Amino acid sequence: MRRVRTLGLLGTGVIGGGWAARALHFGIDVIAADVKPEMEAWIRGAVTNAESALARLTSAPLPAKGRLSFTTDLGAMARQVDFIQENIPEQLELKQRVLAEASRHAPADVVIASSTSGLMATDLQRDMRFPERLLVAHPFNPVYLLPLVELVGGHATSQRAIDAAAAFYTYIGMHPLRVRSEVPGHLTDRLQEALWREILHLVNDGVATTGELDESIVYGPGLRWAAMGTNLIYHLAGGETGMRHMLRQFGPCLKWPWTKLEAPELTEALIDRMVEGTQAQAAGRSIRELERLRDDYLVAIQQVLRQFDIGAGSTLRALEERLYAESAAALEAAGGGGGRAAQPLETLETEVRPEWIDHNGRMAESRCLQVFGDAAEALFRHAGVSAHRGAGRAFFFPVESHVIHHAPAGALEAICVTTQVLGVDGNGAHLLHILKRRNDGRLIATGEQRYEYASASEGAAAPMEAALRTKLEGLRAAHAGLPAPAQAGRHVVFPGK
Repeated sequence: MRRVRTLGLLGTGVIGGGWAARALHFGIDVIAADVKPEMEAWIRGAVTNAESALARLTSAPLPAKGRLSFTTDLGAMARQVDFIQENIPEQLELKQRVLAEASRHAPADVVIASSTSGLMATDLQRDMRFPERLLVAHPFNPVYLLPLVELVGGHATSQRAIDAAAAFYTYIGMHPLRVRSEVPGHLTDRLQEALWREILHLVNDGVATTGELDESIVYGPGLRWAAMGTNLIYHLAGGETGMRHMLRQFGPCLKWPWTKLEAPELTEALIDRMVEGTQAQAAGRSIRELERLRDDYLVAIQQVLRQFDIGAGSTLRALEERLYAESAAALEAAGGGGGRAAQPLETLETEVRPEWIDHNGRMAESRCLQVFGDAAEALFRHAGVSAHRGAGRAFFFPVESHVIHHAPAGALEAICVTTQVLGVDGNGAHLLHILKRRNDGRLIATGEQRYEYASASEGAAAPMEAALRTKLEGLRAAHAGLPAPAQAGRHVVFPGK
């Protein structure tokens, strides 16, 4: 199986748009194929709508964004890509026909994955060439933020295909869950379906509205489910003896007439109740408005969970560690090693995110400090240690910063930072960052910072390890031949004094 540099999409609906947004954000080119030419505008709009949330998911250094192209020629797409993700409607015969067609054009080492929420891989691969490369890879909406993807092989699926798919999804920041056996609906949808049936019964019987039922999840189990699933939560409910006590105490309840596993008939009256209830909950907000609201809280939840290295936060943390490692390696390859860097290091390249803009329409001063902190983090990781307390045996922390603003920066402008090492001693480093616009090199701001080295166990300043100091000294020596930066050593000067 090949390394994935270009992802092909069969179908460009909501799920296809989500796949495109996630892949592009993590540097994968995307060729989207759809029989309807008008879907090109739709998928480009979906990618744009997702960008704000994706930009806030992590501040780790990202690769250059991938390029999106569109075609109505399925064969042309299949011949050019390294991995194919199918997202067409849930109709078995339609999927079989389209997947078989794609398999006749795609090279034998191109994995083909179906986003189907309920169909079986064995049925889907029936008419394909090289059916061993077909598997189900079922994501969850919004694909660009929710990391779960269920991997299910069919009778002909090879382990190599599953392993290759898992590696690709991990690369774009997802959590691949390998499902042991084929079952209709896989795992998660079967669990969701049980809850959905109960919702329909409770609405149909007039017991509760859609809003009341959503409240019963949002303010209770939904908060627990964000990091711990039902089984671990019920294990906790059993106290010191865990699940065994919980089942002995509450197991008899399973015989009570609580649930109705058969769904009620979807009468027009029930459909009307469901529609009226959800329209009331939407309170006049459009689908796009609700999508942005959902995206905002999903980003916030994952960033909170990241602090505790649990659930989706653990997936996000693992992604960031890889991105930081790749950034440090790129810095080294570009000539950032001790004694070789005869120019300031390019430590950061990004764009001004819309949420960084202040009320004057320019990049806020606090965001300049954030950018300089990220640049320092990149330099220290390059030198072999993290700037963050929880990431290793020791860390650097800022003790002094001085920012000089030269020009404004607007939303979505490409920016870059170069960093010069001005000084190194036994306990820390003296850095100067220069922030510029990427397109014309205009100076936006400079930041001078002093960092001290600390022991993670004691949380206090400590002497640097010899290897780390040697690496930083090498950078300082290389930078010593550069012109003295005019901003270094400056303090606040007020013309009236």
